[in-house]
Amino acid sequence: MSNMEKDIEQQQPEQAQPEPKQPETETPDTPGAEADAAPAPEAEQKADPTDELKKALAAKEDQFLRLAAEYDNFRRRSAREKTETYAKAKADAALAFLPVYDNLERALQQGSEDQAFLKGVEMTMTELVKVLDKLDIHKIDALGAPFDPNLHNAVMHVEDESLGENVVAQVFQTGFKMGDRVIRFAMVKVAN
Repeated sequence: MSNMEKDIEQQQPEQAQPEPKQPETETPDTPGAEADAAPAPEAEQKADPTDELKKALAAKEDQFLRLAAEYDNFRRRSAREKTETYAKAKADAALAFLPVYDNLERALQQGSEDQAFLKGVEMTMTELVKVLDKLDIHKIDALGAPFDPNLHNAVMHVEDESLGENVVAQVFQTGFKMGDRVIRFAMVKVAN
């Protein structure tokens, strides 16, 4: 071959050789074999969309129920926190007024020759007690009661045969509670 022929051959693309044919799978002529092979994919295709939709619906229902339960829990927790916050704020506000109660109580214990002054202090004390009662804040009756560390703060001890064992002999500062919650412990002297 001449150089020219070689160049022409190199420039021409090689013709693709036809690939050998893969033998096609023949469908058997027997009716039993045909029924096993062909209907299975059709049945799967028909069942798959509804199964997938049912699964998706079940997942969404589950998601909805979880969201509803989470919201219900949030609502309950928020209501409980709101109630607790209100009770704490009410107790803190009442605690700020208790020194006024203490001073009025001391003024009443001292007495006065001026009856108008004494009457004014008594009226002020009565109104303060009414306000505290409206807020569900009540004083702890400690004098003569058995000592209870959940309600009383013992600062002194005295031996007194006329009183029983662990009985409050004297109250130095009145205690207060709101419902079952102690706002301020009663400061007391305990006998025996």
